[in-house]
Amino acid sequence: MTVETSQKEQLDSVDRFLEQWNEDVPELDFEVEGIVDRIYTLSKRLRQSADDTFAAYGINHGEWKVLLALRRTGAPYRRSPGWLAEHLCLSSGAMTNRLDRLEQAELVRRLPDPKDRRALQVELTDEGHRVWQESIGAQAIKEAGIASALDETEKQELTTLLRKLMLSFEQDQQPAAAKR
Repeated sequence: MTVETSQKEQLDSVDRFLEQWNEDVPELDFEVEGIVDRIYTLSKRLRQSADDTFAAYGINHGEWKVLLALRRTGAPYRRSPGWLAEHLCLSSGAMTNRLDRLEQAELVRRLPDPKDRRALQVELTDEGHRVWQESIGAQAIKEAGIASALDETEKQELTTLLRKLMLSFEQDQQPAAAKR
């Protein structure tokens, strides 16, 4: 086996994609393109993995996020539909649709707000707790399997590098007034 063959066996789909490019785009930095394409591809695959996990529990990713938001509020696991919509960056109509589906599945219930007779609170049911707990556990096992390709040192190095990229991106996304 030659070095070239050994290297070929280590090529991933992004390497093969980049090999097909020619000199048509001289300003294209293949190293940067490889980083971005790998992050994007991994993100898509991780999202699909999560979508598959949640579907096995009869919910979609957006509905799971509602369960997560309620779970993270702590006992008694209640919030107003308005708070949930704002927290999840959804319109009131989109939130109503999600809550309708979750309520029909008996994962949440709408209750009168004890402080305001005109308002409602959304509460996580026991079944909602169970579905959230089991689905996050199932997805955690999948994610651990994915990360098992790395040893502990590599995981720490990757975390450090990804954090550095995130911090740079987050800094660049701040409004101009906040940067002053």
